[in-house]
Amino acid sequence: MKKIETEIEGAVIIEPDVFGDKRGFFLETYNSRRYEEFGIDQVFVQDNISFSSKGTLRGLHFQKTHQQAKLVQVILGEIFDVAVDLRQGSSTYGKWTSVILSGENKKQFFVPEGFAHGFVVLSDSAYFSYKCSDLYNMDDEGGILWSDPDLGIDWPMTNPLVSDKDRGLKVLAKLTESDLPASAKGKI
Repeated sequence: MKKIETEIEGAVIIEPDVFGDKRGFFLETYNSRRYEEFGIDQVFVQDNISFSSKGTLRGLHFQKTHQQAKLVQVILGEIFDVAVDLRQGSSTYGKWTSVILSGENKKQFFVPEGFAHGFVVLSDSAYFSYKCSDLYNMDDEGGILWSDPDLGIDWPMTNPLVSDKDRGLKVLAKLTESDLPASAKGKI
């Protein structure tokens, strides 16, 4: 297993060991001891799978008080995955990092608490799997407009399919302190 640092502290790419032959492959998608060696010591309490068609953009989402660290991967297909640092006081506040995740490359992306997260599907469809360190709470949702010009995310797709809810999100500059993730307030 290999850990790849990104330009934003805490957000890391994981390349698991893949054991393959003519029959197929095997890989360990999670082992708490191995991830702890990489500084990922969250207890994950919820697993999710989403399916999306080409051009679907989901995000940029976060939970305000019930922060979720996420370990994300694609089972089938390919996505452009993005994390935005919302930790106030961080030298990379408002900056983003990204990775291409696919069923082919089998990479994982660890997104810590205090980040907004989103992705767009590049393949015909994608099965996206992720572990969360806290339970989802619909009343605790927050988000940033995916096309916020101040963030300047270089999405590799024009005119993505975006939900009405995500289309109505505010840009980061318009969010108040109470709109931001609780763990982001004053913590890095």
